Amino acid sequence: MDEALGEDAVTLWICGTCSVEYPDTAEPPAACPICTDERQYVPATGQTWTTSQERAGAGHRTQTAPLEPDLYAVTVDPQVGIGQTAYLVRTPAGNLLWDPTGYVDQAAVDAITPLGGIAAIAASHPHMFGVQVEWSRAFGGVPVYVCEADKEWLGRSDEVVRFWSDSCEPVPGLTFVQAGGHFRGSAVAHWPAGAEGRGVLLSGDTIAPVTDRRWVTFMRSFPNSIPLSARAVEQVVSRLEPYAYERLYGNFGGIVASDAKEAVRRSADRYIGWVRGDFDADT
Repeated sequence: MDEALGEDAVTLWICGTCSVEYPDTAEPPAACPICTDERQYVPATGQTWTTSQERAGAGHRTQTAPLEPDLYAVTVDPQVGIGQTAYLVRTPAGNLLWDPTGYVDQAAVDAITPLGGIAAIAASHPHMFGVQVEWSRAFGGVPVYVCEADKEWLGRSDEVVRFWSDSCEPVPGLTFVQAGGHFRGSAVAHWPAGAEGRGVLLSGDTIAPVTDRRWVTFMRSFPNSIPLSARAVEQVVSRLEPYAYERLYGNFGGIVASDAKEAVRRSADRYIGWVRGDFDADT
């Protein structure tokens, strides 16, 4: 059984539902603010808390798998929290871990270190914070980038956290873009070298691939089916207009494999048409 890498002398609480980390306290928080917000949920069974040590004891283990040259998926088996897929992007200037999972162990260190380790960590939005500071500690205290607009949702503050706004280049060859929508600070990571030089967008929940992978969608809340306005969706798409990308990866394994930028524009037009009432004759 693999071992967790959490600090042994403290109890770092992790929400059982979203897997976001909170600081050391004698007792867990009364509630997870991320889950009591309308975009998320507290299960009918109530708020639960866990620790990395408990998850290690339950047999959880990270797994790393290649997706395309210099891009890897990082997951946890069995799934924890929301169950996002994290992405490791390799660049000559250093590697990015995007949308960190809610658990990190020695298996992650053993798999990622030969790939060049991690130079920067970032989440697309608060639901994906995971145990981002714990991931940082596992790789020598690398910076954790948090969009300033979502600062209020940060459960565990730490000296490794770096706040940014609008856009940010954590390492040369990668750009974070604050697109908004799902959260005010909802962001994407643009990797121009991906997809054989045609560009990749790591979109988190800002832009979500749907079952028909020619399309994407935009929502304020996915589990509670709260839509965004036409204006908000147009803002998301317009903020990404300067960036070229052929492929798009969502944070639950969904992929738009080709012509992704056009798919985003086409999907936005369809979405805006429906919320504006253009197709009401079909309802």
